[in-house]
Amino acid sequence: MQISTQLILASQSPRRRDLLEQLELAFTVRVSPAEEVIPEGEPPDVVAQRIATQKAVPVAAQHPTALTLAADTIVVHDADILGKPTSERHAFQMLRRLRDTTHDVYTGVSLIHPASDREVTCYERTSVTFGAMDSAEIDAYVASGSPMDKAGGYGIQDRMGPLYIEGIQGDYYNVMGLPLRRLYTTLKSDFSDLLLL
Repeated sequence: MQISTQLILASQSPRRRDLLEQLELAFTVRVSPAEEVIPEGEPPDVVAQRIATQKAVPVAAQHPTALTLAADTIVVHDADILGKPTSERHAFQMLRRLRDTTHDVYTGVSLIHPASDREVTCYERTSVTFGAMDSAEIDAYVASGSPMDKAGGYGIQDRMGPLYIEGIQGDYYNVMGLPLRRLYTTLKSDFSDLLLL
């Protein structure tokens, strides 16, 4: 699959870059200046889509003939949105909260093509079940540094994260930060004229 116009990824996430490379898509990275602000009381699917759009809009405005892609991933546990940890202590608290429970991961995806006046936003939800983790295991995981740049304080694809995940229901890649199936079906349904299979 290729896209007939320039594709811009409005994200500094190395995982999203890796996933697009896995699809062998040619793209350029332009980090969005948008800040991720999560207001209280907004449903998680709305939050993820709104932040994804906020990331995409300023980048798309600077590249009107390109197709701009942005995404935002949040973790939701017992109706609370868990963002990225602000400290090691915060990461420890998040992981202690997630152990032995099931939570949901939402990723909002925004695609904007100003040249054709198209803006499409969608989302994917995946449920993740954690097994038991004792305090020593959580400490070791936090000390690895991996939780610090990830929503919910863990990475399903990193060295230690998979050791504590009992199962998932839904798109694995969504938990990594970019639901590839949802991206593909959205490209096919809304940007088919730009898609080269």
